[in-house]
Amino acid sequence: MGGAGESRPQQSAILMAMPESNFILETPRLRLREFVPADVDALALILSDAETMRYYPDLFDRAGVEGWIARNRRRYVANGHGLWAMILKSTGELIGDCGVTVQTIDGLDELEVGYHLRRDHWGQGYATEAARACQDWAFANRNVGYVVSLIRPENMRSRRVAERNGLTLWKQIMWRDLPHCVHRIERS
Repeated sequence: MGGAGESRPQQSAILMAMPESNFILETPRLRLREFVPADVDALALILSDAETMRYYPDLFDRAGVEGWIARNRRRYVANGHGLWAMILKSTGELIGDCGVTVQTIDGLDELEVGYHLRRDHWGQGYATEAARACQDWAFANRNVGYVVSLIRPENMRSRRVAERNGLTLWKQIMWRDLPHCVHRIERS
């Protein structure tokens, strides 16, 4: 995620009509649900945006976004969770993703709360709200003593989201050939 004061892209809204029963989590302003293949255009507005994805090695083209959705759909089956589509309740728009994934860190499988938010919605607390709900979901539904978030050291926006949700810097590692901070919160 980028710095404050940067211009926000003009995004066209992509509304997704989904039955209410498909939602995994609900917060005051958001609903999270499993991705479906039809989400590709809305998700591409996020994963193909250079500023939003500046801390990733590459941007995602359409095939990459389709792969992202397919990978998360496999996670739902294998693990019962993955990154979920973040839907803004007031408009029905898909504005990001957030969820719980299994990541291998230093040879151990860890539960990670991860998130990506469409740039025109930065600075409004949506990432913090969604990540907190996913963190609470992980503690309520998985037998883990802690959850983590993997964040590039220079990604101050994401680090602040983690800190606002009570995560603290646990360690710094090389992960997928890039330096990462591992933020962690213990079950309370």
